[in-house]
Amino acid sequence: MSPIADISAQNEASVVPNGKHVEKPSSSFTPLLHRTPWVPPVAVTGEGVHLILEDGTRIIDAVGGAAVNCIGSGHPKVIQAVKDQLDKLLSNQPSEKLAARLISSSDGAFSQCVFVSGGSEAMEAAIKLAKQYFWEVDQPQRKYFIARHQSYHGNTLGALALSHHPFRRAPYEDILNHKAFHYVSPAYYKRYARAGESEEQYVARLVQELEDKFQELGPENVIGFAAEPVVGATQGVTYAPKGYFAAMSAVCRKYGALLILDEVMCGMGRMGTSMHAWQGPNSYTDGVSPDIQAVAKGLGGGYGSIGAILLNERVAGGLQQGSKYLQHGHTYQAHPLAMAASLAVQDVIEEENLLEKAGRVGTVLQQQLEQSLTGPNALSAPYIFDIRGGGCFWGIEFQFPEEVEEKWFSKQRFGGLVQAAAMENGAVIIGMSGGIDGKKGDFIILAPAYNISDEEITEVVTKVTKSIEDVLKRTVLS
Repeated sequence: MSPIADISAQNEASVVPNGKHVEKPSSSFTPLLHRTPWVPPVAVTGEGVHLILEDGTRIIDAVGGAAVNCIGSGHPKVIQAVKDQLDKLLSNQPSEKLAARLISSSDGAFSQCVFVSGGSEAMEAAIKLAKQYFWEVDQPQRKYFIARHQSYHGNTLGALALSHHPFRRAPYEDILNHKAFHYVSPAYYKRYARAGESEEQYVARLVQELEDKFQELGPENVIGFAAEPVVGATQGVTYAPKGYFAAMSAVCRKYGALLILDEVMCGMGRMGTSMHAWQGPNSYTDGVSPDIQAVAKGLGGGYGSIGAILLNERVAGGLQQGSKYLQHGHTYQAHPLAMAASLAVQDVIEEENLLEKAGRVGTVLQQQLEQSLTGPNALSAPYIFDIRGGGCFWGIEFQFPEEVEEKWFSKQRFGGLVQAAAMENGAVIIGMSGGIDGKKGDFIILAPAYNISDEEITEVVTKVTKSIEDVLKRTVLS
């Protein structure tokens, strides 16, 4: 009997300890356990922003593997760098070079970095680094983190506990650390402001909430405040009003706590302004740099499994006065192939001027999305709550009357239906739900490569528009 046949036989209806029967799996069952309840199509190769499937179908990748791919697929410079590294696999030269590159990109904000193998690992390491810092500087009583509702920081147990993503936390609530992690409100003015509340008043209310949380926990017991400058997975590319991060950072400084920024999705040039979302004249954090920052996705662009934690002089100095190293690690952190690939990706971004290109992509994408989805003849216009973003990171949020929600989207959510329709129409996007309260609030995310062409942007917008309209015609407008 073949291995696959043997697996299928083992999964015929059987009895498990609680007495329930496990039914034979559907015909979509494969030896690989996927992260989706369906089996996704298999891509065999990629050409720029297009993917080619096993059956030869050509589709456009409008989301870059959840904001990972930033220079497209198959770039010859990166492929050659990986091949060259294979000849000297154990060399750690690329890690030293990449570390120096990251530190130099921070305008003096950071002094050291640590490499891991992905975004969740980066945030897990950031949590441990922050705690170890206070242990090293003789403040071991600090044991609490403050994060935000409707946030997502990764799928390891620590990062998931820091997050407040109800759906992703649900199966694991009983084993998450509920004592160490606490939450305040998200920062999304258009959705959460009270009637008549100005942006300044809204920011002041959120700052007072953080102040109150410090007092509740005991200011001397708080390790830090963690936030995404631009929220991705839980809200669909939302960012705080001006003045928010400056004020929240001031509260942290007042009590000696750390500011921890999660730029796993929005960093490394994704916003089309600077290498970091907190950086530059169009900063998403009022120009406030963090004590600790996590980056990943755009660092390796999908060519290598990599994440990084950047630490400023304060945190680095704290470790140096104590143990002088981070008591945390994984087998494949700073793997030479990932380092070489990531260094080459950063070379491509610099040499091909892709930060400036990403900013221009954002301008074109915004114009086309607004015209196509909210113009006078757009079928989707009444259901578009917001189109927002920057550079190569955009969110489209939908809103339906309560009776429409109950009739059409009580089981299958609109965001997921649009994602499925987009695949049928030849485009890969992210469609999600729960942006408002963990259940309601549908949105889609677009995160193309920085070097996507104008013609390819039009292809994305055309296919996204058609996909939204297809779902509306099958449901609300039927």
